[in-house]
Amino acid sequence: MPGEESFKRPSKRHQPRGLPILYEDRDILVVNKAHGLLTVSNDKVKENTAYYLLTAYVRKGNQKSRNRIFIVHRLDRETSGVIVFAKTPQVKRFLQDEWSGFKKTYYAVVHGAPPEKEGVITSYLAQNSAFNMYSVSDSRKGKLARTGYRVVKQSEKYSLLEINLLTGRKNQIRVHLSEKGCPVVGDKKYGTKEKGIRRLALHAASLTILHPHTKEEMTFEAKVPAHFRSLI
Repeated sequence: MPGEESFKRPSKRHQPRGLPILYEDRDILVVNKAHGLLTVSNDKVKENTAYYLLTAYVRKGNQKSRNRIFIVHRLDRETSGVIVFAKTPQVKRFLQDEWSGFKKTYYAVVHGAPPEKEGVITSYLAQNSAFNMYSVSDSRKGKLARTGYRVVKQSEKYSLLEINLLTGRKNQIRVHLSEKGCPVVGDKKYGTKEKGIRRLALHAASLTILHPHTKEEMTFEAKVPAHFRSLI
């Protein structure tokens, strides 16, 4: 692994809370984000975010440290899984420029099942005044969004889907599946409220990128929560 000889995996005591480190070198920091944790701050939450906690981690308690991290992409607050941060502006720029070519695999448990066992959902996504996303057919009114999916397993009530995120729009997977009549389990925004459901059943399981320094292809994985399979 590039740069791995320079970094030892931190002990559990030094791992940021809710952010187990999957990989780290001088260029990138890859973690498994817990559900319920914001990627970056909002009006109400400033400190309990992945960005804040990982900035503190790379500074090792030294407030004068110039070490920092840079946002490359985001996961919704209630979505868990693989997320990569850059350690320099140059690395951030490289990853964002190449982002559309990287492979991102998610798993979701949904209500019911999509009409077809496998397919690609395509629409243009726009945002309303309540900051909710929705599909439009007019390309001038929204941004192109494409979501590939495959049904992995089904029960009477739910389906487990493997999802290939082909574009990265806000709430894209959740909106597309909801509009197909099979909203993600636990999605209070685009689905239905259910008793006994602890979390949004959406997980970023795998991310394949080109390393910004070596240009080597690297895949990072975060195990699908056992809770997902217990639902099926």
